[in-house]
Amino acid sequence: MASALEDINAWWFRTPWTAYHLHWDDSESWPDPWQLLSDNIYCELARGLGILYTITLLDREDLAPAELVLTAESGNLVLVTPEKYILNWASDTIVNTNLDTKILKQYAAPPIQ
Repeated sequence: MASALEDINAWWFRTPWTAYHLHWDDSESWPDPWQLLSDNIYCELARGLGILYTITLLDREDLAPAELVLTAESGNLVLVTPEKYILNWASDTIVNTNLDTKILKQYAAPPIQ
């Protein structure tokens, strides 16, 4: 499981980055995975959404549940809760620990087709 998550995290950190593209207040209009890839613009939040979509599309029980969260201190992170993995923290690693911070907002991807 960790290897798959490391690969997903590393791939999304290689995408073109911009300072701002998506915002939590607009979550109702966030792009689906295909539009996100087509737009090819990734801020920290868009990258986290891409990570979440990728995990959701894999449809692996060992990678579920996963959710995108906005934290008070660490920004937009993807949490894979069974093993306590944290993605979108750093490009070269996933973190395996409990998240000890206040979660301000959270988003679980709907089923994707």
